Formats: sequence, structure tokens, C-alpha cells
Amino acid sequence: MSRHYLTTAIPYVNSKPHLGFAMELVQTDVMARHWRHRGHEVRFLTGTDDNSLKNAIAAEAEGVPTKDFVDRNAAAFEALREPLQISFDDFIRTSADPRHRAGVDRLWRAADAQGDLYRKDFQGLYCVGCEQFYTEAELADGNCPEHFTPPAQVSEENWFFKLSRYEDKLRELIESGTLRIEPESRRNEVLGFINTGLQDFSISRSTERARGWGIEVPGDPGQVVYVWWDALGNYITALDYGTNGENYRHWWAESDERTHVIGKGIIRFHAVYWPAMLLSAGQPLPTTIFVHDYLTVEGRKLGKSLGNAIDPVAIVNDFGADALRWWLVRDVPRVGDADYTTERLLGRYHEDLANGLGNLVNRTVSMVHKYRGGTVPPLTALPEIPLTDVISAAPKAVDAALARFDLRTATAAVWKIVEEANRYVVEVQPWTLAREEKAGDAESGQRLSDALALLIHAARVVAEELTPFLPAAAARVAAQLGDGGDRLGAPEPLFPRIEVSS
Repeated sequence: MSRHYLTTAIPYVNSKPHLGFAMELVQTDVMARHWRHRGHEVRFLTGTDDNSLKNAIAAEAEGVPTKDFVDRNAAAFEALREPLQISFDDFIRTSADPRHRAGVDRLWRAADAQGDLYRKDFQGLYCVGCEQFYTEAELADGNCPEHFTPPAQVSEENWFFKLSRYEDKLRELIESGTLRIEPESRRNEVLGFINTGLQDFSISRSTERARGWGIEVPGDPGQVVYVWWDALGNYITALDYGTNGENYRHWWAESDERTHVIGKGIIRFHAVYWPAMLLSAGQPLPTTIFVHDYLTVEGRKLGKSLGNAIDPVAIVNDFGADALRWWLVRDVPRVGDADYTTERLLGRYHEDLANGLGNLVNRTVSMVHKYRGGTVPPLTALPEIPLTDVISAAPKAVDAALARFDLRTATAAVWKIVEEANRYVVEVQPWTLAREEKAGDAESGQRLSDALALLIHAARVVAEELTPFLPAAAARVAAQLGDGGDRLGAPEPLFPRIEVSS
């Protein structure tokens, strides 16, 4: 048994959650549930990034105190747990959790003790949406490449971190695979960035420009810690790094896998800045960074600032968690953006869940009731046919796909069982065997029992492997199949059709 620590990025709370973050939550939840399901020890962390300037600006625009604004919106992120069926073990808020401030303070002092922090006057182009400085060359027609707005010219004296000191070490760690970045295209992107030459970066802001919101720089009350230095630390501050607690030893220092799941827009911070910060502090690095692409609407990235955010809770209220989770894991590719529409969501739900799995389970359970009085025949042997091949191959295929963070391939391995089982029903024609048995053909009766036993076995394997992806639905399927026993309840619709009013 291995030990896995998984984290999402922590989103800004300048607005309510949108579907893009829901995707990251669900994908990380699948990984956490999968490893738990395989018997491994797992801790899953998520939370909110409360201390950013954009949060303070949004609160100011609304005319409410920043703390009240942040508390309200952070609660909406934490409340995603139930509607999205998320199994996180811990939720950290960077403005309110006492673990965080202590950890940020310790991380800062450790880098300072290493001689990696210094003050200097600085001016640059700053995007509040990204909370990031850009060079002229990085802009798109003078605008931020993420938010399509012009950055502000900022000039002040800040603290800086000697990122340049860690250029060679970071390159070595990534090229050797010690720090694994998936997919490979993102690994190459990070190496390309490093090979252009790493520049020291600003890690504080004046308290005045931060509107008095944020964590004070240790020993320098006129400055607050730059939100990315602050936010990146959450992965270890939530483990009581600030007090060198037992959770830090157990889940970070001695964990087998330390995995961050992030979006492509923040790869520089996680794959360059964060490992360098940990090297400076003398702490272990993450083992893996999984990078996903974006959800889009009509080809444009979902975003609060872009005005096209979609409320995931509203989707669940309208169509159910099964439909949303299934589209996010079944249709969203490992590489490339995915365009969301209600039609795609419902199309996938009806094709796979209602017509595919729902039909398989309903007719199998109905036939067991009709032909065997609701008692599952014993499975005496697995015949050498395509259905048994895909059943036996599925668990290893799921493991291999999720090791690459390829949820689409993992779900496809499970769905091969559903497709092959439905083909098997058509091929073996249990209703014909039942007629022949009734006419006195004992061999047909045995073939019918064997077929029904195999179909129940196939559907149970689907429920087992489906658990990380659709936990509530998998439990309903398992219950319909007698929860592993030999008696089945009456068949009931598992995935009712969803009609959309015009």
C-alpha cells in the first residue's frame, strides 16, 4: 500500500465558483477515490486563495468589507462538496486558517536564512487577474494573454526571491523525471521556459497597494507576502508545516506520491516557482504535476472576468450530478480544451448512462427475475469470449490510464464492458434459451443460467470500476445487482431520461 497526497489549485474568491474549477475538483476527486478504492492511503486537499488583490478590489467594488466578501464566497467553494460529490479530506482558507499564516511565515524565514531573499526597487507590467508581472514579449497585442486586458504599470520597492539560483537544479529534476510533469507537452513547455533563463521574481507587495489585505512579511509591516508565494504554500501549510506537525511528516516528507492537479494557465508558478521555493527551504518537492487544459464556451476559456462563467451547481440542480461528473470525466480530453454545451452533456448522459449501462442493468435484472425468480445463478466458469476478455482487462487498463491522468481512456476501458455485455445479450438471446428450456431442453437451461451469471458479473465489475467516477450512481447499480448477494431486488430505472424544456 502506498501513500498519496493529492491537491487541487486553490481558486481566487473574487466571485462564485464556475465550471472550470468544478472540472478540476471532479478530476482530482476521481484520482483520490481510485487510489482509496485500490487500498492505498490517500489525503485530498482543496481550498481557497483568499489573500489576493483581486479579491480586495472585488469587495471594494461591491462596497463590503474584504473579510465579509471573502468569507461569503469561500463558503460557496467549500459547499461544492455535496452537489459535486467531492471527497476532499481537508479544505484550507488562506485568510482564515491559523495553520496557513504560521506555515507562510516559516517558509519565508527558511528562504531568507538561505540568503535567497532581498529588497530592490522594481517596475513592471502587472495583471491583477493573473496576479502576475509580464514582460512586453509575453503580452498579446499589449494585453494579458489570459484575460485580454492591458496590464498596469507598477513601480515600488519589493522583496525578491533568487529564482535564478535554482535554474540548473530545476532543469535537472524535470529532465530526469524526479519532478514529473504530465502531459509531456507541458513538461517541454516548462523546460523551454527554464532554458530562456530564470529571472528573480518579486514576492511582496506594498501594504498600501494590497489595500491592507494579505499576510504581513515577517519583520516588515509595510509589505504583504505576494499572493502566489502565499497561495503555493497552502499545499504544506495545510499539513501543519508551520509547526512541523505530524501531518507534514506523514503526508509530505514521507509520502510516496505528492501530486498537484492544476490548469495550464498557472503551470509556471507550480512547476518553476514552487519547486524553487521548496529547494530554498530544504523541503521535498512534489513528485508529479498533472496539468489540464481549459473548458471553453464557444471556443473561449471559461472565466469570471470574461463574463462567461457557468455555475456548476445550477447544472447539477437541472440535470443531476451523474450527468455533470460523467461529461467531465468521459468527454474532456487529457490534452486540448473541451467546449461545454448542454447538448453535449445530455447527449453523453443518454448515450452512455441511460441507454448503455442503464439498459444493460435493467434488462439483466429483469431476466434474472423472469427466468430465475430473482436468484442469481452461480458463476461456474468464465468462457473464453470477448466479454470476459474486456472484464479481466478493465482494472489494469484503468490503473494505467489514471497513472497518466487520462480519465477519458480510463472510462473507455470500463465502457468496453458495457458495450460488449450489450452485444453479448443480442448474441446469446436469453429469451430464446428460455423458450428452449421451457420446451424441455436442459442444455439450453444451463446456457441461460451461465449467460445470466456472466451478465450479472459483468455489470458488477462495471459498478466496481465506476465507483471513483460516479460514486452515487455506482452504489445504485451495485444495489440493483444485489450488492454482491444472490438475490436481486425489483428492477428500477437507474438513469431516467432528462427532458429539457424549450
